[in-house]
Amino acid sequence: MAKTPFVSKDQLVAIAKQFPTPFHLYDEAGIRRNMEAVRDAFAWNPGFKEYFAVKANPNPRLISILHEYGAGCDCSSETELMLAGAMGIAGHDIMFSSNDTPADDFRLAAKLGAIVNFDDISHIDFFERVAGPIPKTVSCRFNPGGLFQLANGIMDNPGDSKYGMTEEQLFEAFRMLVERGAENLGIHAFLASNTVTNDYYPALARILFDLAVRLQRETGAHVTFVNLSGGVGIPYRPEQEPNDIHVIGEGVRRAFEEVLVPAGMGDVSIFCEMGRFMMGPYGCLVTRTLHEKHIYKDYIGVDASAVDLIRPAMYGAYHHITVMGQENGPDKSSAPATSTYDITGNLCENNDKFAVDRALPRIDIDDLLVIHDTGAHGYSMGYNYNGRLRSAEVLLHEDGTCELIRRAETPADYFATLDVAPTGRQLLNNLKNNS
Repeated sequence: MAKTPFVSKDQLVAIAKQFPTPFHLYDEAGIRRNMEAVRDAFAWNPGFKEYFAVKANPNPRLISILHEYGAGCDCSSETELMLAGAMGIAGHDIMFSSNDTPADDFRLAAKLGAIVNFDDISHIDFFERVAGPIPKTVSCRFNPGGLFQLANGIMDNPGDSKYGMTEEQLFEAFRMLVERGAENLGIHAFLASNTVTNDYYPALARILFDLAVRLQRETGAHVTFVNLSGGVGIPYRPEQEPNDIHVIGEGVRRAFEEVLVPAGMGDVSIFCEMGRFMMGPYGCLVTRTLHEKHIYKDYIGVDASAVDLIRPAMYGAYHHITVMGQENGPDKSSAPATSTYDITGNLCENNDKFAVDRALPRIDIDDLLVIHDTGAHGYSMGYNYNGRLRSAEVLLHEDGTCELIRRAETPADYFATLDVAPTGRQLLNNLKNNS
């Protein structure tokens, strides 16, 4: 089976002439279609809001597209809060969900008027000490412990997660917050990552809706929103069936009407913090073949590396690869996979591989490869090992034109943090003199 790139070979050849490889390419049309689908799937809930997980892709140009449809920002650090603030996003358009939170992060969240989602009961006192009075609208993160299971098996292990409060702590936290002036409270939970099943959100919703009813009855708190967080995944492998957000939305609606409405809580708003689902399939890493090597295995060396996409190196994640020009074989799906390759980058680490023993059509030097599904946790997880520099980001508009939305790093960027020392200044001067 094969995945179809959102860009043709002819388009990509033209784009690569304008922007040297490697680069991340994003599909504006796909992003907009998906955001509209999410909005429509939860239109039954008047207060619904998607808070895009900035950690998944912190590019302001992409975030601004989602913001056009009313999406807010899920931020987890001071810098992400700064990014949202610089875009004019503030107040309850920001959900601040962090852990082990530094004082400066809480201070800025309070200054921006963000909804603070407390990860631990001890953070309530800490927030008051460093950031001021408890806001009128706040949230708490719940961790039920144990294993989270659906009918199709174990999804994840919340009991081994550092996030959230126990149920006992959550009830105590709500009482503390009400006593300290909180008027609108919410609950949040993230129990599984990258679930490729329509059952996850509805199952999580039932857990949180039941909890919300008990919290309101037993603590006197006014529960105004339930945040389902993220965890709705994407099909990285071509044989996987993608999630249907309309089916998911309908499942959450049924749980809402069966649990919250009878409890007199039909005004509760549904929030989510999807990142991967919102952006993942609508980005790809475009790279070019530099070398081929034939020793004990056959290797294809490309001009991208784990600096641009660390997921395969970090935990063996699968990303589908299309050899452009080979994607339309006689069967209209893909050319025959006649070769087996490791697709490698140039870092001095043997795990710097985008694919291992991958069956692919024949690859020649200078071929363009598309590495799929890098729109989330792609560029954002980049780094500078070996002094390698992160690549550019390019937005493919609906009319076929392209926009550079982040330039590629330069050596000057790499050395910039050394400016405080004479050595750093000398390095930059030498760089300029030799360029």
